[in-house]
Amino acid sequence: MAEHSGAQRVRDWTEGLFARLAFAFFRVMPLDAASAFGGWLARTFGPLLGISKRARLNLRRALPELSDAEIGHIVRGMWDNLGRVVAEYPHLGKFKLYEPGGRVTVEGFREIVDARGPKTRFIFFSAHFGNWEIATLAATQAGLDVIEIYRAANNPFVNELINEARGVVRSELVPKGGVGARRAIGALAEGKHICMLVDQKMNDGIAVPFFGRDAMTAPALARLALRYDCVVLPCRVERVRGATFHFIADPPIPLPRTGDGQTDVKQLMTAVNAAVEGWVRRHPEQWFWLHRRWPD
Repeated sequence: MAEHSGAQRVRDWTEGLFARLAFAFFRVMPLDAASAFGGWLARTFGPLLGISKRARLNLRRALPELSDAEIGHIVRGMWDNLGRVVAEYPHLGKFKLYEPGGRVTVEGFREIVDARGPKTRFIFFSAHFGNWEIATLAATQAGLDVIEIYRAANNPFVNELINEARGVVRSELVPKGGVGARRAIGALAEGKHICMLVDQKMNDGIAVPFFGRDAMTAPALARLALRYDCVVLPCRVERVRGATFHFIADPPIPLPRTGDGQTDVKQLMTAVNAAVEGWVRRHPEQWFWLHRRWPD
C-alpha cells in the first residue's frame, strides 16, 4: 500500500508540475491567443484519447438521432471548449462583466439581483458549460457575498493550482462533502449566497431524469433552497466566439410546496436537470460529455 501511495504521489506531482508549466505558458500569452491555442491542442489530440469513448457513448444515449459524423463534430467541439477553458484560467481576472464593450454580455442577471429584498438569498446554479467559472464572477462583480461549492480535482496539486486561479473571483471556495454542506448552511444563515455546478454524478444522490434517463443527482441544492426559502436561479455561460461569452440568467425556478419534503426535492431537482438539459441541447459542443453522468 505504501508503494502504491508513493507511486500515486509521484504521478500527482508530475501532473501538477505539467499543469503549472502549462498555466505559466498560457499566462504569458495574450488571452485570445491562449484561448485559441488551448482549443487547437485539445480538439486535435483530445478525440484520439480513450476517454473520448465515454463522450461518444453519452451522446449516442442522450441524443440517439445524431449521426456518427455529428457526434464526431460535437466531440471535437467539446474538446475545443475544454482546451479554451483551461487556457483561460490564468486570465480570469481580465473578464469584467459589467464594463461596456467587454468580453461578456450579460442578460437578465442584474435585473433579478438588483430587485432582491433585504432577506433574499440566492442559490445560483450552472453546469460545466461554456466557461463555467464566469458564472461566479457575475455574482461577485455584482457585489454579492457568495460561497462557491466545488468538486475538488482528484490530483491535489492540480486542485491547488485551479483554486489559485479562482482567487481573482473573490468567492469563498468550499469543497463538496460534509464540510461543504455545513458551511453552506452557515453561509445562508449569515445572509450569503451560494454558487454551485449541478451536472456531476453523485453515487448516493437521488435518481432524477436527465435526457430521458435517470441520473444520480445531488439533492443538496433543493434541500437548502426549500429549507431556507432561497431563490433558485439558473445561470449559463455560452461561448459566442473565441474568448467572448454571453452570460444568461433565466427566470428563477419556483419552489414546490406539496407538503411532502421528498416530493418537493425530487420536483425541484427535476426542474434543475431540465434547465441544464435545455442548455446542452442548444449547444451540445459546449458541455462536458466526459462525465459518467448516467449508470452504465
